[in-house]
Amino acid sequence: MARKRKEADGLDPIVKEAQDRFRRCQEFEDSFRRLFVEDVKFANGDPDNGWQWPDQIRNSRDGDQRPCLTINKTRQHNLQIINDAKKNKPSIKTLPVDGQADVEIAKILDGIVRHIEYNSHAETVYDTATEFAVEGGIGYWRVVTEYAHDGSFEQEIFLRRIKDPMTVYLDPDIESADGSDAKFAFVFEDITKEEFEAQYPGEEANDVAFPLDRTGNAWLDKDKIRVAEYFYKRPKKDTLVNHPVNGPMLLSDVEDPEEAKMLMADPQVMKREVMMPEITWCKIAGNKVIDTKPWPGRYIPVVRVVGEERLIEGKIERKGHTRNLKDAQRMYNYMSSANVEFIALQTKTPFIAAAEAIEGYASEWAHANTDNLPYLPYNARDEQGNEIPRPQREQPPVGAQAYLTGMQTAQQELMMASGQYQEQFGQPSNAQAGVAIQARQRQGDTATYHYIDNVARAIRYTGRILIDLIPKIYDTRRVVRILGEDGSETFATIDPEQQHPVAMENGQPAPPEKDREGQDIKLIYNPGIGRYDVTVEVGPNFETRRQEAFNALTQIMSQDRDLMKVAGDLLFKAADFPMADDVAERINRTIPAQIKGEGPSPEEQDMQQKMQQMGQMIEHLAQQLQDAHMGREQQDTNIKAYDAETKRLQALGQPLDPEMISHVATQVVMQMLQTGMPAPPPDQQQPTNPASAGFFSPAQPQTEQ
Repeated sequence: MARKRKEADGLDPIVKEAQDRFRRCQEFEDSFRRLFVEDVKFANGDPDNGWQWPDQIRNSRDGDQRPCLTINKTRQHNLQIINDAKKNKPSIKTLPVDGQADVEIAKILDGIVRHIEYNSHAETVYDTATEFAVEGGIGYWRVVTEYAHDGSFEQEIFLRRIKDPMTVYLDPDIESADGSDAKFAFVFEDITKEEFEAQYPGEEANDVAFPLDRTGNAWLDKDKIRVAEYFYKRPKKDTLVNHPVNGPMLLSDVEDPEEAKMLMADPQVMKREVMMPEITWCKIAGNKVIDTKPWPGRYIPVVRVVGEERLIEGKIERKGHTRNLKDAQRMYNYMSSANVEFIALQTKTPFIAAAEAIEGYASEWAHANTDNLPYLPYNARDEQGNEIPRPQREQPPVGAQAYLTGMQTAQQELMMASGQYQEQFGQPSNAQAGVAIQARQRQGDTATYHYIDNVARAIRYTGRILIDLIPKIYDTRRVVRILGEDGSETFATIDPEQQHPVAMENGQPAPPEKDREGQDIKLIYNPGIGRYDVTVEVGPNFETRRQEAFNALTQIMSQDRDLMKVAGDLLFKAADFPMADDVAERINRTIPAQIKGEGPSPEEQDMQQKMQQMGQMIEHLAQQLQDAHMGREQQDTNIKAYDAETKRLQALGQPLDPEMISHVATQVVMQMLQTGMPAPPPDQQQPTNPASAGFFSPAQPQTEQ
């Protein structure tokens, strides 16, 4: 996108603006950046680099060969926060905002966001920024767009980590905590001369001689050159019109110029002027803009994660968890080093003896610490017969109580400064009850929760950037990959040209989800219709929750073995070892259908049981009739009559009241016992009430003829 620029001194106006803004950023963050480097080095100090000791003291102690120990407890305090953030990764949740937005589109957007995070290895992106925020006070990541692959014209969205936060400068005048209102940003990169010339043919690396900061520090060194990516936002005036068909829309989005004129001229059409953000990306090398293009989103795609931040007397006070632990950590290192030095200066001689006492036995005493001698002889008297004191064992070296107490005090001060106590590190404490231990752990989590909250805020802002970009990057009909919360993979078709958020292949609006059950309907989505916002849910990810469910079910079923017979399939579904799903499927086939909610209801089961009992009673009575030596013809007639009645009752009894069937069966049995004859045929009976229509009434005793 070529632009004509004129400046009296020949300097590109974009470069001049970038230089002025960059100088403001440097002045605003100068003291913070110096302390950031110190804090990050202190947090990663070890015995080799010695970053937890001031250089002057360390050099002095090394010269005197005095101990200069580094026992890095700060790292463990920081890792408690960092690893807690890794276990409780916030997840982006899309929410419909206006009447045109659709809940199903929100679910599709959630799946696309998870696909973007999966493709971008988002866990590494988020973790890198979190580590820097906890250790030094701030971390960053960015959102980029790239072609899906070398043979495609379709672009994809990716998250990229920024491995050095000191290469990023953000607008110092931002008001929002997430930085969404930033007007500009810089991202610096050091590349080799060969790579620079390969990326930008015609640009000579040797011509890049003017630094952006104008301080005289050349950007060009022996092997590398530094370039700057510069994002800047400009307000663009537009008109919002209430289109009679499409509703509120920007006048610049109306494709037909004649229609746009008619809308502006029509007094019945509501309209107002708006200022829309327009973002441009350019790459600056030296005093030249070597590349430029518009950024499709409304937000500058640089996301920051802050540790703690305050503006005091116009200066930024930004820090991480390390800053408040430095003095207590230095105290612990000094006390530990002094204690070792104190012990090292004490004598290591195990015995003190008079020379006359060991005269003649010097060899035995010289090798007493290496030879396993049964005894050590000594001279008890001198030549004059005077008694010589026996050799005495010297007290072994001991540490000074002051140093040991100082180490304990330093450790307590580390916990007080951090709000993290020994229960969080798995150490025993005075709290014995589980409730008390959990309360102390929650106390430590509460003291550092603002770091987790800041990560969630940054991920929420990332979700807003992605939801804004998706309709603009996925601007042609395509099939996109959707990832479920559990990692399951599906695909969806999106079409930004269709008129409805969710439509069928023929373009008609899709029926409600409940009306589509059991139907094979292919849906097409348009994520560009309606407005959506995002929120985040902080908690364990799906894999962590599944592991927790497996552990809980294992413990419960170990105490109640019968539960395994009715819920064992759920236990193995939560497991993640090989063939667990196969075991779950086999156990599922052994569980009765009614337990899984798939069998008949309890009322239906009761009815079936009563029907079965009635059939058994009739079979028993038929057998009794045969044993009574009834006539063959009468016997066949009785059996056929009751068999027909049984079948009729079984056909009609399924949807009827089981109490009614039990009552009818009892009447049949009583009549058979009294008369020895079958009941009258159904067509000769009168129902006792409308509710019992279709059943015969109780038979009256028959008189002999």
